[in-house]
Amino acid sequence: MRKGLSLPLIVVATLFSAATFSLGTSESTAQVVNVRKVPEGNRFKSQPSIPYASARRTAAGKSSYDAKFDKVVAVLKRDSQLIGSIKRISKSYGIDPIHMIGAIVGEHTYNYDSLDSAQSYYVKALTYAGIDMSFEHDGVHVEKFVEHAQFDRCRKKGKTPDSNSLWSCYERVWNSTFKGRTVDGTRYPKTNFNETFFQPLFAGQSFGLGQLSPLTVLKMTDRVARQSRNRKLDASDAADVYRATMDPNISLHYMAAVIQDSIEAYKKVAKVDISTNPGLTATLYNLGDPWSRAAKFRRSGTAWPRENYYGWLVNDRIKDLEGIL
Repeated sequence: MRKGLSLPLIVVATLFSAATFSLGTSESTAQVVNVRKVPEGNRFKSQPSIPYASARRTAAGKSSYDAKFDKVVAVLKRDSQLIGSIKRISKSYGIDPIHMIGAIVGEHTYNYDSLDSAQSYYVKALTYAGIDMSFEHDGVHVEKFVEHAQFDRCRKKGKTPDSNSLWSCYERVWNSTFKGRTVDGTRYPKTNFNETFFQPLFAGQSFGLGQLSPLTVLKMTDRVARQSRNRKLDASDAADVYRATMDPNISLHYMAAVIQDSIEAYKKVAKVDISTNPGLTATLYNLGDPWSRAAKFRRSGTAWPRENYYGWLVNDRIKDLEGIL
C-alpha cells in the first residue's frame, strides 16, 4: 500500500511545486509588466527656468553655463583614473555610469563654481579630516536633539529602521514641528535640517565631487555599507562623515547609492523605470526626496515624470556626456 501511495503523493507534490513556481513566475512577470519604462530624452521641448541662485553664482564667477559645462566635461575626459572608478562603482551598484556623469556635470555646471580636478577633493578631504567639528545647533548635538518626544515616531517601537528611513523621518519632523517655530519655549531657526545641524564650519550645504550633504551621507550609509567595503557612518563622528562627502574614493559610492535609491523609489512606488533616462536621475539627484516625489508623481495622473532644468541639460547634451565614457 505504501509503495502504491508513494507515486501519487510524489506526483501531487510535483504538481503542487510546479503550480507554486508557475504562480510565483506569473506574479513576478505581472510586477515587471506593471512597471513602464520611461522613454529616453526630455519631455519639455525647452529648458525649464534656472533658479536665480544658480544664475547669481555663475555671474559672480564671470562665467557662463556653457563655459562651465565645457570645463567639467574636459576635466572628466582627462581623468581616466576617476572615470575608471566611476565605471567600477556604478557596476557594483547596478546602475549605468552615465547617471553618475550626469550628476557630476550638472552639479558643477549649476550648483558649484567649477571643477578643476578630482585631485583637489582628495586634498580637501585630508584638510577637513584634521578639523575638530560636531553636528550640533546651539550647543545641542543632533543625536541628543532627536531624543525629543516629537521624533519618537521615527523609531519603530524600539527598532531602528534603516538609515535612510530614520534620517528622512528626522528631517520631516524638523520641518513640520521645529523649523521656524517655538517649541517648549525655544525658538528654532527657519532653516532646513541639514543647514541647521550639519554645517558647523562651512557656509555651503553640499561638498565634494558629487556635491553631497552630510545629511545625505547619513541617509545612504546603510545602503553603501551593504554594497561596499565602506563601514557604516555615524553622526557622532562628523569628521568621518565630511570625509565621505569629500574623498572621491568614498563619495562615489554615496553618489551611486543616491541614484540607485531614486531608481528603486520610482520603480516601487510610481511603477516606472527611469534607469535609462539620465535626465530624470539627475533631476532627482538635484532635488532629493525621491520616495515622496515618486508618490506625488503617481497621484498626479501625468503620463511620465518630467525633468527639471538640471536634468534637461543632461538629456540634451547626452552625446557629450557619453563621450566621457
